[in-house]
Amino acid sequence: MDMDAETTLRAVSEYYGKTLQSSSDLKTTACCPVGGVPADHRAILARLHPEVTARFYGCGSPIPAHMDGCRVLDLGCGTGRDVFLASALVGPSGSVTGVDMTTEQLDVARKHLDYHAKEFLGGAPSNVRLVQGVIESLAEAGVADGSMDVVISNCVCNLSPDKQAVFSGVAAALAPGGEFYFSDIYASTRLSAEAQKHPVLVGECLGGALYFGDFLRTMAAAGLGDVRVVSAAPVALTDTTLAPLVPGVSFYSVTIRAFKLPPGVAEPSPEDYGQTATYDGSLKGAADELVFDAHYTFPTGVAVPVDGNTAAVLRASRFGPTFTVTDAGWHRGLAGPPGAEAGWYAAMSKVMAGAFPSPPTAEGVTGDAGLGDGCCPPATAEANGDGAAAASGGCGPPPATSGDAGAKASSGGGCCPPPASAAKSGGGCGNGAAKKGGCC
Repeated sequence: MDMDAETTLRAVSEYYGKTLQSSSDLKTTACCPVGGVPADHRAILARLHPEVTARFYGCGSPIPAHMDGCRVLDLGCGTGRDVFLASALVGPSGSVTGVDMTTEQLDVARKHLDYHAKEFLGGAPSNVRLVQGVIESLAEAGVADGSMDVVISNCVCNLSPDKQAVFSGVAAALAPGGEFYFSDIYASTRLSAEAQKHPVLVGECLGGALYFGDFLRTMAAAGLGDVRVVSAAPVALTDTTLAPLVPGVSFYSVTIRAFKLPPGVAEPSPEDYGQTATYDGSLKGAADELVFDAHYTFPTGVAVPVDGNTAAVLRASRFGPTFTVTDAGWHRGLAGPPGAEAGWYAAMSKVMAGAFPSPPTAEGVTGDAGLGDGCCPPATAEANGDGAAAASGGCGPPPATSGDAGAKASSGGGCCPPPASAAKSGGGCGNGAAKKGGCC
């Protein structure tokens, strides 16, 4: 690792270990989750120790459903918010390993290991292992090849000075058919050298944001070529002193899922072989349908046309027992309507056009800043009756007209992504309305 990389890691450790004392210290919304959290996950988050949630700096909700008994790895686990959530979801028969380089954050997580074991595992020993190490060297952190079913990460990969090493390490750690499910920040263009080295931009998850195309190439080189968008939303630069450093650049918070397929199986585009996949409705909480990503939703008992990559993923992954997938026939060309954009590109085009449903909403999905999943840092998520934007200028995408969903705050900024519904008396603007008509 060269000196620039070492300097970056030291700066990140300093920022998250000493500069930030709570999420209210953040200067942008990059590390504020943009979407709702499933109701069963929220019930768990409400039981986490307050000290753990107070120092949460994620940009999404990168915890996939249906992980009972899984072996899970959390990259950059911090104080353990996602680790302890995953611990409850996998249950006593599963395990969760958290890796982080920051002593101060790991100290918080370790302090509350027993608390969460008692809270979620019924007196069984903790199923969590916390390791101090860097995510670029997972083997040195004791993560064996093929030892993980799911790898998660919440707005951490952008902080790494060597993303190729991170993604290659993830691919090595995953068992065949395993899943990399993570949220991160991405940029609409490649950033300038100045922006990439600016300590606040780096610490706020923007300076290390990859350009979309570079991200795809890096993942493919690691052996994770089938990239799927789950949800996405724009990120607001609420600190006006930072905006001049990234002129013309748009940032997006995106939740991704990628599965480890055998070498040579994943194709760079979704190809049509006349296959279908039928979901049996047996997964807990998904009796009527399974929302798989931003493109595929599988109603129970319905044969849904799927591309070759999706067919391979469903067969190879933990979802295999719940699907009947037909064999591949003759090649029919690109999957979807003629000329349709595929996968990542289609979803990101919608984000950049402001048309993406950010994120997909479903019954039982809500958001709450107090649980670390709202759109504003807890200390600035005060409802003021006109959109609940923070006094410093709001904490989310550009607002809508006053009184509508996402209503503009008096200080000039809305504070949530476009919502499913609005509060007439002031414009609730997210998946959960604040007490006085705001959204955080």
